[in-house]
Amino acid sequence: MMTNTEEIISGVYLIGGPGITSADDAAIYLIDFAGDLVLIDSGAGRSASQIVRNIEILGLNPANISHLILTHCHIDHIGSAPFFKNQYGIKILIHELDAKAVEIGDSLKTAANWYGTTFPPTKVDRKLSCSHEILRFGKEELHCLHTPGHTPGSISLYLDREGKRVLFGQDIHGPFHAAFGSDIEAWKKSMQILLALDADILCEGHFGIFQPKERVRGYIGRYLEEYE
Repeated sequence: MMTNTEEIISGVYLIGGPGITSADDAAIYLIDFAGDLVLIDSGAGRSASQIVRNIEILGLNPANISHLILTHCHIDHIGSAPFFKNQYGIKILIHELDAKAVEIGDSLKTAANWYGTTFPPTKVDRKLSCSHEILRFGKEELHCLHTPGHTPGSISLYLDREGKRVLFGQDIHGPFHAAFGSDIEAWKKSMQILLALDADILCEGHFGIFQPKERVRGYIGRYLEEYE
C-alpha cells in the first residue's frame, strides 16, 4: 500500500499521484481550511478508496470535503469526481470552457480514450467564468485563475499561507493537442500570468513540488523556452 503523503506547508497536502496512489493519477492536493477540506483534482478514478485512506491517515475526515476543484477536464485529474460527489455530496468546480466535457462524459475531450476507460457524465455545481475568481473559506482566500493553453478551460490556483504563496499549476508542461483544444499562444500568456505571481511553492500536476521561488520560475521558464 502506497501512502507517501506529504505536508507541503501547514494544512496543504499532496495526497495522490504516481508513487502515492496510482501511476495513472495526476497529483492530488488537499487544503485544510480550519476543518473545511478542499480537494484539487481527483486522479484517474481507480484509486478513490486509497485517496480516502490517505486523508484518514492524515487524521482528517473525508466527509469534511466541501469542494473538489478540477484544474481541467482530463481523466487523470477528474476520474474520482463521481465517487466523491456520490459518496460525500461535495460541490464540483471547473471552468465553464471545460465543464461540458465533464457533464457529457466526452471520451475525447476528457482523454478517457487515451487511458482505455470511460468517464460517466457528471454534474458540475459551479462553472468558473472569470479570469480571476476568489473562493473564501473562513478568513482565507483561494484564488482561481483562468490559464488556458493545455485546454480552453484550464485553471491554476494560489493560496497565501504562513507568508508563502502556494501555486497549484497542474499541467504547465502541456502536452498540446488539437483534440484537447490546446492553444500555445494562449498558454504563453497564461505562463506570464503565473510568473507574475512570484510564487514561493509550485504544486505541479506530474513532476512534483518546486520551491523556492527560483525553482518555480526556472520550471515555468524552461517550458516557455522550449516552445519559443
